[in-house]
Amino acid sequence: MREEKDQKLAERNIPGMMNRGQRFAEVQHAQNSGAALRRIAVYFAKEKGMVAAMLAVVIFGTLCGVYAPSLQSNAIDIIAKNRTGDLGRTLLLMTVVYLIYSAGQLLQGLIGAQLSQRIVKQMREELFGKLMDLPVRYLDTHSHGDVMSRMTNDIENISTTVSQSLPSLFSGVLTIIGTVAIMLWYCWQLALLSFATVILTVIATKFLSKRVRKFSRRRQMLLGQLNGTVEEMVSGYRTVVAYNHQDVTTEEFCGTSDALTKAGIRTDIFSGIMGPIMNSIGNIGFVIIAVFGGYFSVNGLISVGVISAFIVYAKQFSRPINEIAQVYGQLQTAVAGAERVFMVLDEQNEDKAGESIREAEDAEVTFRNVQFSYKQNSPVLQDFTLTVPSGKKVALVGATGSGKTTVVNLLMRFYDIDSGDILINQQSIQDISRDALRKNVAIVLQDTVLFSDTILNNLKYGNADAAFSDIETAVKMSRCREMIAMLPQGYDTVLSESGGNISQGQRQLLAIARAFVADPQILILDEATSNVDTRTEKAIQDAMHLVMQNRTSIVIAHRLSTIRDADIIVVMDHGRIVESGNHDALLAQKGKYYELYMTQYAGIAT
Repeated sequence: MREEKDQKLAERNIPGMMNRGQRFAEVQHAQNSGAALRRIAVYFAKEKGMVAAMLAVVIFGTLCGVYAPSLQSNAIDIIAKNRTGDLGRTLLLMTVVYLIYSAGQLLQGLIGAQLSQRIVKQMREELFGKLMDLPVRYLDTHSHGDVMSRMTNDIENISTTVSQSLPSLFSGVLTIIGTVAIMLWYCWQLALLSFATVILTVIATKFLSKRVRKFSRRRQMLLGQLNGTVEEMVSGYRTVVAYNHQDVTTEEFCGTSDALTKAGIRTDIFSGIMGPIMNSIGNIGFVIIAVFGGYFSVNGLISVGVISAFIVYAKQFSRPINEIAQVYGQLQTAVAGAERVFMVLDEQNEDKAGESIREAEDAEVTFRNVQFSYKQNSPVLQDFTLTVPSGKKVALVGATGSGKTTVVNLLMRFYDIDSGDILINQQSIQDISRDALRKNVAIVLQDTVLFSDTILNNLKYGNADAAFSDIETAVKMSRCREMIAMLPQGYDTVLSESGGNISQGQRQLLAIARAFVADPQILILDEATSNVDTRTEKAIQDAMHLVMQNRTSIVIAHRLSTIRDADIIVVMDHGRIVESGNHDALLAQKGKYYELYMTQYAGIAT
């Protein structure tokens, strides 16, 4: 019952997260350790030199580790007069072998650390490159915190495993093989009796590893969910505080955190008890060697030196088994993390194939019988047909949810239409590559995004080759020249994350200037002046009027005052065009536009 309650708490949808619990549940049931290990092996194959060096060190170190107890056995037998030989020389050789073995262990750790960082570098760069190629739909429908968790926590788990666990695994396997061989050579009867403990080891490992795998998967799942909650809370902290939602948010966080804690405790418990259980089984092996070894020695089957060697070999035999059992939990966590990374890598890339836009001075945009829905059987646009004449300004107005922003998403090919066609100069955008399309379209979104870089580099984001004179012109036209001049380093001022060290209105001005610098054929303004005051808005409108001359422009606006001069005003309702015309003509019709206008400016109740 408690696990069921934890699961419900963990999978509670937090506002803004789309079916988060459902998505994580899908991750938990999509595990395939064998496939993940095969894919991880591909990364090792790219580092053949490092892998070969590590294997060479491991093999040589293992040989030294297996050979040293034999020298110890010989030394004891020489002292006990059971064999002849030079004791000093034997002890010196044993010392040298142990020193080489220790140096090999050190070198093994160094090579393992380098190998892990190289492999993780490959994986991290591949994952980040994949994120850059994913369609907008993927990031719109997945928790950003979970995506970040895959990039950080899951990759880090893989790094730790490669640097620490894998060398121990390789060394352990080889040590077991070498130890078994030499124990059988010394006394196969005592060796077989010693190996009886292996059965107990296999049973214990199988029982514990199954539970480690189960809870490590759940821990990774909940960790991604927890990161998503924190990321969302931090980015939306003002809203959380403004609505006094701290207690509810804390409760949701604590619910996920409690579930994560319990999953972590169970994972650590089952991983941690492997070592003590293996040690106990190893001690049983020592008892077997002591009892039967003494019996065989009395009967002259083996010498005292062989018994001492068997004790060392039994320890060598049990130590790698214990290590393998202990790192098994780490391996399971790493495999679970790798599978989560591979799930992103297996997502379909955004299709960037296509032709270039045909060069032309004009840029007429046509929507022809467009149908689109974000979710099946929930149409957002229905039989949408619109022509935006070249060089004209077309405004889209309508109630929230009428489909205005969706029109922009489809024109930018953030999403592909279900049916119909969108054309630029009678060339279907489905035939145009996304890169070519977006180079000819600039967009200013309502939610301004600036990057942690200088103001100059932010302005050049859409046109890296822009001349400084063009940038200054754009800055002047967008009315942010004075604002930049007041900043400490002017154009070289470094913005904090998302432009947090300037006001929202200033961020909006810079976003508008950035679009002007891009100098596109088609300009899209999605509520571009929503975060500036009325006086600044008027100044920007005057500037945009100049910029929009001879440029195809699509403007989404809720403030109807900003689009009174539009050549065509399109009124949308539930994904359809219900009216179109200029400002005066639409007012004269006294239809939907008239109602919207009068609601804003004449005080008519909605």
